[in-house]
Amino acid sequence: MTFRTSGPFPPLILDDVRGAQKMLSGVARTTGMEGSRHLSSLVGAPVHLKCENLQRTGSFKLRGAYVRISGLSPVERAAGVVAASAGNHAQGVALASSLLGVRSTVFMPVGAPLPKVAATREYGAEVRLHGHVVDETLAAAQEYAEQTGAVFIHPFDHPDIIAGQGTVGLEILEQCPEVRTIVVGIGGGGLAAGIAVAVKALRPDVRIVGVQAAGAAAFPPSLTAGHPVALDSVQTMADGIKVGRPGDLTFPLVQELVDEVRTVSEDELSSALLLCLERAKMVVEPAGAIPVAALLSDPGAFRGPVVAVLSGGNVDPLLIQRILTHGMVAAGRYLSLRLRLTDRPGALAAMLATLSVADANVLDIQHVRTDPRLGLTEAEVELHLETKGPEHCEEVAAALRDAGYTVRA
Repeated sequence: MTFRTSGPFPPLILDDVRGAQKMLSGVARTTGMEGSRHLSSLVGAPVHLKCENLQRTGSFKLRGAYVRISGLSPVERAAGVVAASAGNHAQGVALASSLLGVRSTVFMPVGAPLPKVAATREYGAEVRLHGHVVDETLAAAQEYAEQTGAVFIHPFDHPDIIAGQGTVGLEILEQCPEVRTIVVGIGGGGLAAGIAVAVKALRPDVRIVGVQAAGAAAFPPSLTAGHPVALDSVQTMADGIKVGRPGDLTFPLVQELVDEVRTVSEDELSSALLLCLERAKMVVEPAGAIPVAALLSDPGAFRGPVVAVLSGGNVDPLLIQRILTHGMVAAGRYLSLRLRLTDRPGALAAMLATLSVADANVLDIQHVRTDPRLGLTEAEVELHLETKGPEHCEEVAAALRDAGYTVRA
């Protein structure tokens, strides 16, 4: 079966993906498939997690980068390669280049997380920090390619990249032949397009669902328009899929082969990342958790068995701390509130005793006695509590009200 691509490239076929799989033998790992009892109970059918977060370099990006660079001519290899990325593509290009003996230069934004910059250097690339947004970094990399003759390695919009990412689809069919639905995150569309080419050629009955962050969802308006549409702005914590325009090659493949594209909110994404850590014991970056977010937001919409692709696990520890806090709030595990006390000895201790009986854990407390808004005999307390869920939040607030306190959110 042949699938079209636009532009000067030949159409992508299943044999391209199979050729990529042979090329990647001994280079990319065949990542594991883990069942999730919690998600399975929600969906009402088996749910499996395809763990590309455990791939070399921490994401699927090595697959496409290695296939692309392997296909360069000796002259092109001698000129070296250049890429632009905030993280995963950078590391994939760096390692693939090192394995193939090709010099690589990677442009990264000035604010790129330090662990990702360090890892890219350790994989053998020369890292140049340029620009504060990826568009500026991308322009710098393309200018470098024009000036030096280095080959620009696009993060998603090239047949070799798409074929390499499509090997994930072949592995899914081998590991879970009974699969009915595959859920995969979409940024520029390389992974979703590659999986779709492979899977639809062999199993056209399998439903493929793409998922985007609501603040960076370029595919829905593009699919409506019938051609790639650029967003005016993109805002999401999922930097791995923070892409403002579908690729010229990936768009027609997604349009033809992906059955549905959904969006999820930042709260749903935070909750998914927290679930991956707590229930699946998986360290996953926001972009990698986005299929799980889709399952959590509408579990009845997916026919099982379902495979959710955890596309990457490269997350900055500082970011994951903020995301987990956000996820705990979204899941009703944190409660912040203010209340006023009579400013007398023992008042604060009495209030804390009420919280102890309600089984709420105090994380932080601010006791204000000198604010001009307060009465002469008043004090205000701001509390940050750890709770057991939304129902427990209501129970804690009710316990405080029953004890005579006026509770303000």
